[in-house]
Amino acid sequence: MKSERMLASVKLVILDLDGVVYRGKDLLPGAAETIAWLRERGLQVYFLTNNSTLSRRQYVERLQAMGIPTRQEEMMTSAYATALYFKAKGLLAATVLVVGEEGLKEELRSAGLTVIGELVPDGRADFVVVGMDREFRYQHLYDAQQAILGGARFIATNRDPTYPVENGGVMPGGGSIVAAIAAASGQEPLLIGKPEPVTVEEILELSGRSPGEAIIVGDRLDTDIAMGLRVGLWTALVLSGVTSRQEAESAPPSMRPHWVLEGVADLPRLLESEDLSAH
Repeated sequence: MKSERMLASVKLVILDLDGVVYRGKDLLPGAAETIAWLRERGLQVYFLTNNSTLSRRQYVERLQAMGIPTRQEEMMTSAYATALYFKAKGLLAATVLVVGEEGLKEELRSAGLTVIGELVPDGRADFVVVGMDREFRYQHLYDAQQAILGGARFIATNRDPTYPVENGGVMPGGGSIVAAIAAASGQEPLLIGKPEPVTVEEILELSGRSPGEAIIVGDRLDTDIAMGLRVGLWTALVLSGVTSRQEAESAPPSMRPHWVLEGVADLPRLLESEDLSAH
């Protein structure tokens, strides 16, 4: 049967959060039931978000409060991936100026980095790490600019210009703040999050799966889908986030998903009806 062939092919499901599982404080229809369905069938489930405002610990608490049991080992974020970057490069002795919220700072501190939130007189930073910051103000922009001009390396957790919230709305994302600092400093950052492959490659290694055994479900063409295609994953775009069906259908090949779903609640039907080996 097609469902048997499909489930035999896909062993790992990677879910974005904002616009896929929830919008702001609102759990999206069918999200909890879909995740339970996937796990009941023995599929590995990982969550992958570019949103660096929360630590993995905080995301687990948030999902559990929404009725979705989750382990920290199943959570990959751009904040955690940034900490992994410093570990991999042997840079844990660095001082990092963070423009971002407590979740990002928690992940970097947990890795052993010295984290500062502002430049003091005659102070310096080795790196400037920028993510979403809902308390961003001019002083943050100035400190980041001065640190980068003084020789600090510029890292962005993500460049998402917006993210979806309740009632169909969107808010400025971390990419808007990154853009301001890039303009002020005249330098472009090293990008850690999607569409760069760092986060999903870490998930593949942790899960022991190959790209052909994984499907990523996301709401952004330029991050979730572009990264999935780049790495060789199956891709499904949901329309419950920031992307319309028209945008999906007119996307260039590098961002055109294998499937377009109204929402994550349609994922079980896809997995039961499609044979990936035929695509």
